[in-house]
Amino acid sequence: MLPSTPSFRVDGRRALVTGAGRGIGLAAACALAQAGASVTLTARSEGELQQACERIRAEGGQADYLVLDVTDSQAVTGQLTAAGPFQILVNNAGLNRPRPLVEVQDEDIDAVFDLNVKATLYVTRTVSRGLLDAGLPGSIVTISSQMGVVGSPRRTLYCASKHAVEGMTKALAWELGGAGIRVNTICPTFVETSMTAGMFADPAFRAWVTERIALGRLGQLEEIMGAVVFLASDASSLMTGSALMLDGGWSAA
Repeated sequence: MLPSTPSFRVDGRRALVTGAGRGIGLAAACALAQAGASVTLTARSEGELQQACERIRAEGGQADYLVLDVTDSQAVTGQLTAAGPFQILVNNAGLNRPRPLVEVQDEDIDAVFDLNVKATLYVTRTVSRGLLDAGLPGSIVTISSQMGVVGSPRRTLYCASKHAVEGMTKALAWELGGAGIRVNTICPTFVETSMTAGMFADPAFRAWVTERIALGRLGQLEEIMGAVVFLASDASSLMTGSALMLDGGWSAA
C-alpha cells in the first residue's frame, strides 16, 4: 500500500486568531476558515471584526469574534478561558517602531514588548491551559518575523522582541510536546498590506528592502495563508519548535 499524504484540512477544530481585523491576521483567519476550522477572530476594533466575520460567513466559513485587548492579562485569562478551548492558535497581534536604539524611548520599549512578547505569552498561556485541561492536542503558531533570526538597522527593539518569541517557541515545544501540542513560528519578510503601504511609498526604502530579498519582490498576504494552514493541520505533525521562513531568501544571504 502506498503512503497517503496527511490532510491539510482542519475540519471541526476551533481556532483563535489575534490581531485578526486586517492584514496578516485576517488572512490567517480566512485561510483557516477555508480549511474547515471554526474561527474566532479577536482584536480591539469591533467594527473591523464584525465586517471580517460577515465576509468569511458569506463565503461559507464559520467565524465569530471577541473584542479583546491582548495586553490585558486578566481580560485574556477570563475571556479566552470562557470561550475556549481552542485547538489552533495564531498569535498575530504585534507592532514595530523602527528607529535607532539611541532614539528609542521607554514608552516605545513598553509598547513593543507589551504586545509582541507579553501579550503573546498571555494568550499562549491561556490557550495552552485550556488544551491541557481538556486533554486535547493542538497547534500554536506565532507570526514572528525574519527579524527573529537576523538583525537589521533601526530594528534593535523589534528584533529583540521577535528573538524573544523564537526562544519562547523553542522552550514551549518541549513543555507541551508530550501532550501533543505543537508550537511553531512563521517568519515573513516585508509583506505588502494597508499598514505597510506608507513605508513602501518611499522608493528608496522599497529598493533597500527588495535588494535584500532573493526573489526580488515583497511578500503578499496570500503567501502567508498556506503556511498557516500547513502548521495548523496534520500535514505538519512532526514539526514543533521550528521557525518556518517565508522571507524570500533574506536570511539565506
